[in-house]
Amino acid sequence: MSEQEHDHEHIVPLRIYGAIFTTLLLLTLVTLDIAFYNFGTLNVGIALAVATTKATLVILYFMHVRYAPPLTAVFAGVGFVYLGILLFFTLSDFITRGWLG
Repeated sequence: MSEQEHDHEHIVPLRIYGAIFTTLLLLTLVTLDIAFYNFGTLNVGIALAVATTKATLVILYFMHVRYAPPLTAVFAGVGFVYLGILLFFTLSDFITRGWLG
């Protein structure tokens, strides 16, 4: 490995991984708890918010995007934008159907 490649290495402390893992477990329990309550039309939004938070933590820390060059973050962000577009069109189709009342 060249010296230039070595400069970009970043070692994440084990306690950070532990904190992220614990947070992911807690958010999973929140997701499970939310499933037993009826928030009406907010159920999908709350579930998507929790899932997006968990995905963001995984991308930032376990995929090391937080410590990567800025171009990597741009491509990760584009992935989220694309996901938003897909969700927008899927939900707009679902909501405008006549059988929902």
